[in-house]
Amino acid sequence: MIKVLIVEDSKAIQEFLDNILSSDPDVLVAGVASSGYEAIELLKIKKPDIITIDINLSGMDGYETTRRIMESFPTPIVIISGIENPKEVTDTNRYMEAGAVAVVFRPSPFELHQLPSFRKELIQTVKLMAEIKVIKHFHRRKKEQIKPVSRVQQFENDAKRIQVIAIGASTGGPLALQVILSRLPEELSVPVLIVQHIAPGFVKVFQKMLSSTSGIKLKIAEEGEIISGGIGYIAPDNFHMGVTRGRKIILSDQPPENGSKPSVSYLFRSVAQTFGPDALGVLLTGMGKDGADELKDMKDKGAITVVQNEESSVVFGMPGEALRIGASNIALSPESIAEILIKSNLEKKIL
Repeated sequence: MIKVLIVEDSKAIQEFLDNILSSDPDVLVAGVASSGYEAIELLKIKKPDIITIDINLSGMDGYETTRRIMESFPTPIVIISGIENPKEVTDTNRYMEAGAVAVVFRPSPFELHQLPSFRKELIQTVKLMAEIKVIKHFHRRKKEQIKPVSRVQQFENDAKRIQVIAIGASTGGPLALQVILSRLPEELSVPVLIVQHIAPGFVKVFQKMLSSTSGIKLKIAEEGEIISGGIGYIAPDNFHMGVTRGRKIILSDQPPENGSKPSVSYLFRSVAQTFGPDALGVLLTGMGKDGADELKDMKDKGAITVVQNEESSVVFGMPGEALRIGASNIALSPESIAEILIKSNLEKKIL
């Protein structure tokens, strides 16, 4: 059984979350706390496998509660955020930086049609994140262990040929993407194609969250539009995203790949076929192996390929598999990956 501690000051939402989580036979609600202070005390007694925390807590808010737990009793934390409040969408970045491993957006009481997808997303996230080892992990993120300068410099001679950047991510991806995109210059000379595994119905929230800090314009991709430099295109709900030789977006309704739709594999395969050596592929944190084989295909065709390193990954599944099969020789933090993307852009501008 996966033991969950719910931290929520609304009695109605406490009961709502309890009912959802208790409906799964593999999940046990070990306790419910109405404040951050109570959560820390219950944590010592109940020793849960995972904690869900609401952003809006009275007294000690959700952010401070998350920070204190991660400093003293490191436990996987899933943030529950209301999607009707734009400020909460922006604030979720702070929670991820404090140590939370995932964010699940709770629909408003008026969005009953979203409840089935919310239930599925919450239970799936709790089960997956309960397996994550978080001991002191997040406090090392801001300390880059290996200076990436020499690794960035090796791309200088190849930078002039890059025509597109393709990024794939899953669990933990929103934070990694936020770090990377926030560092990109507005005048980025190439387009960025992004596939992030996310629950149906929340891609617009995800796009708004990233846009609040992104250095480039972000939009949800549309069928047939021509990709342009300085714009990030996010795969829409329930469609695979690819690109044609005419630099047009393709949205496909084909079955899921590796259990995902949109799939990173679909994007990387399309980019490899269309751009060959003129592409840069990035595979970020995530469960499973979506995109790993296709990143190797990109590398075999001469593209530059990079994966997120284990130290900064919430889940090292996808990038770890890519490294195992030789899809990339470079594993870096999101900060260093952003430096490579920026360097590529500047080199192209100069040349």
